[in-house]
Amino acid sequence: MTKKRLGNSDMELTPIGVGAWAIGGGGWKFGWGPQDDTQSIAAIQAALDLGVNWIDTAAVYGLGHSEEVVARALAGRANRPYVFTKCERMWDDQGNISGVLKAESVRRECEASLRRLKLDVIDLYQIHWPEPDLDVEEGWSTLAKLKEEGKVRWIGASNFSVAQLQRCEKIAPVTSLQPPYSAISPEVEREILPYCLKQKIGVIVYSPMKSGLLTGTMTRERIAAMPEDDFRKRALAFQEPVLSRNLALADKMKAIGSRHGRSAGEVAIAWTLRNPAVTAAIVGMRSVDQAKGVIGAMEFRLSDAEAAEIAAA
Repeated sequence: MTKKRLGNSDMELTPIGVGAWAIGGGGWKFGWGPQDDTQSIAAIQAALDLGVNWIDTAAVYGLGHSEEVVARALAGRANRPYVFTKCERMWDDQGNISGVLKAESVRRECEASLRRLKLDVIDLYQIHWPEPDLDVEEGWSTLAKLKEEGKVRWIGASNFSVAQLQRCEKIAPVTSLQPPYSAISPEVEREILPYCLKQKIGVIVYSPMKSGLLTGTMTRERIAAMPEDDFRKRALAFQEPVLSRNLALADKMKAIGSRHGRSAGEVAIAWTLRNPAVTAAIVGMRSVDQAKGVIGAMEFRLSDAEAAEIAAA
């Protein structure tokens, strides 16, 4: 297994990391429906036992709950993985979420994440969304100061445009960017990935399986049965007329994977890792079976011919 260094950091990452969005559970605007914490902890531990060396979470996932679950999963482990989390998404007592990048708020968030994660330092601290845009410089300056103070080791951005990255770079180096990237949503190939490659900004992509659509196990019946608090019920990629196309693409990936004893999800992840700008991919895992079902992506890579098949589909 080949590891890759993340941008200007000293962190050598495995090709995939544990994504902790869904394990935040249900009951909030962007939840994935109910989730058993015991299964989440077992999934994280299984992935780490199989060689994964980093976890990506965020304060807003489950309104703080995901970070708490990550802490429980890591308790007592001799070799702690790298832990990445994010700031900027704030919520009130009613669960309403808004973007805040004021220095005082970012500092409070950092301290709260350290408490929930039970850590002395966060390996990678990221601005979740560049909102409000007017405060990007203030937020990024605050992250740079937190790094200087030793609260966080490296700093990155998520969902930023090239122009916003350039604004940050005038203040302090950007270690990494976290954009959405999949065969269904390849938009960042046009400008963002080439820029990061040129600037040597590490890239950890999220939703490589497009929130489960490219796992090979998604069906219309399963979508219909999703709980109402699963955000995917409202997502455009899960609606017609594009749903049929997306499921057909998953079938193509399943066919390619079957030639190698790999799942469609592993093929979908490999599709993102083929891009030279991508350091690694964030992969959601809600159970031990899901962890085992994608772990092959640590080593499996697509041939040029197979990539062309996917492009044609």
